[in-house]
Amino acid sequence: MHVGLASGFAHQRGKDYPDVQFIREEVENLVLAEELGFDSVWITEHHFSDYSMSNDPLQLLTYIAGRTRRVKLGTQVIIVPWHQPVRLAEKIINLDILSNGRAILGFGNGLAPHEFQGLGIDQNTSRELYGEILDLVIPAIETGIIEGEGKHIKQPRRELRPNPLRSFEGRKFCGSLSGTSMHTAARLGFGNMVLMLPQRGKETPPDMYAEIWAQERPGTLPPPPMVSGNYYIDESGDYAEEQGRKYLANTMYAAIRNYSLDKPGLFSGIKGYESYEKMALRPEQIDPYVEDFAKGVVAGTPQMILERMWELKQIYKPQGFFPHVYFGGMPQAEAMKNIRLFADKVLPELKSWEAETSIDDRFLEAAE
Repeated sequence: MHVGLASGFAHQRGKDYPDVQFIREEVENLVLAEELGFDSVWITEHHFSDYSMSNDPLQLLTYIAGRTRRVKLGTQVIIVPWHQPVRLAEKIINLDILSNGRAILGFGNGLAPHEFQGLGIDQNTSRELYGEILDLVIPAIETGIIEGEGKHIKQPRRELRPNPLRSFEGRKFCGSLSGTSMHTAARLGFGNMVLMLPQRGKETPPDMYAEIWAQERPGTLPPPPMVSGNYYIDESGDYAEEQGRKYLANTMYAAIRNYSLDKPGLFSGIKGYESYEKMALRPEQIDPYVEDFAKGVVAGTPQMILERMWELKQIYKPQGFFPHVYFGGMPQAEAMKNIRLFADKVLPELKSWEAETSIDDRFLEAAE
């Protein structure tokens, strides 16, 4: 079983905690992941807030590539409409070359209105841009040639230099929640990412993506998903539950602010995002929603964590896990405790589990 370490670069430590110190610590945590035995590291993309201070995952991963030799390098996720397609393809190719083929690509569509506005992109065009850009970028990172014309983008034929190192087949994923984006992802052969875990007993397998895949690629099956989620580990199960819920609640409060989910009526006026209006919260709804959401944390002793992850394995049949084990403004010392305890007490057994298909198979095939 492939097991990675994910970071949301979630800086909810307060305004007195320097951004510079926080970023350096986050990067060092991910560099350490290789020494601790994790198979991959994963970085998000966000702008303009402490919800997530990772504004260029490909740049950060390219730096980490130079500090490591083995660990794979994943994006969780690149927000496609925010990127010029040639520059995106070039940065992906550079990361893969400089890491000697260790890149894993995750793509998403974006949601936060303030991020679209700050980047000067009309969010009403986001759904269309997602498809148009990926239809240019995915062939380009395979062939080294980019060209095409759509409603919003007219790209003349160009050869990308340097050329791609090798195929990205089997190492492309989507983190999209909308049906429109999932159709694009299935058509292009992406695996699915399960980014947020529901409470125990409320899980449902990713049937929606399987159904969309069957429509786009009849007679074939989608790749098994990669499963993430938020985890807190301690030798005391009660303490782990208390701390895990506290920090996941911090994360959700920051998410509500970042995604403007505290502004009912906003998404009803954004083309392609109308369905998110049902997620908008009135002031009196926020605290109960956050309290309920925090129950989704995977928390407990090492054995309790393993038992829960075995349940998730049976439900989702993933080809790998990439947990967040520090989040929500967790102090650095506590984050390090969680990372090391997970690596020492959970990781060895977790990696010994069999997966029907593994992302690592793609890397072994490339090495042959």
